[in-house]
Amino acid sequence: MSLTEHQDWVIDAAGWCRRAQRHASPNFDARPASTDIDLLVVHNISLPPGQFGGPYIADLFGNCLDYDRHPYFDQLRALRVSAHFLIRRDGSLIQFVSANERAWHAGVSSFAGRERCNDFSIGIELEGSDFVPFDDRQYRTLADLTTALQRRYPLRAVTGHEHIAPGRKTDPGPFFDWNAYRALVSPREKAGSDSPSLRFPPLDAGLF
Repeated sequence: MSLTEHQDWVIDAAGWCRRAQRHASPNFDARPASTDIDLLVVHNISLPPGQFGGPYIADLFGNCLDYDRHPYFDQLRALRVSAHFLIRRDGSLIQFVSANERAWHAGVSSFAGRERCNDFSIGIELEGSDFVPFDDRQYRTLADLTTALQRRYPLRAVTGHEHIAPGRKTDPGPFFDWNAYRALVSPREKAGSDSPSLRFPPLDAGLF
């Protein structure tokens, strides 16, 4: 990565990534005081389900979705959710919430004995579903973003929504390639002595 590219990926002191398009969501609040931000949670999302492109994910996170646009949207009327980041199919990056703040992405959840994962995690949505492979460009952006976040926050682990809410959530699903993701991140960790290695989900099991 060139110096210019590195600067593009910087997470500033306010928790915003320079590389990302900013679509600020109202769906966030403050993290508990003195909370270390040490977990990444990977999700998938598509609106309507299985359809890619369009403004609907950003509209949902911004509380401006036209619920009459599609029959599926009617069940989302009362939903108030967000993630910190969304990676589109083409690898482009949108940020909705400062990583310093608590986005509403994980819901009822537990990681390594700790409840309320929203308190200490950063949520990254990939535009996709449980039924199709993700695009290589999404993995590259995810790895770049992970590296940038490691430079700013004391990250210790990365997990899927399915791992912290088993039985309730299934994303990022069977088509998310954890090996490919880890293969992109690991060499960068070795090259950067300041970043501790991330713990990934076991390859032979979905749960920690």
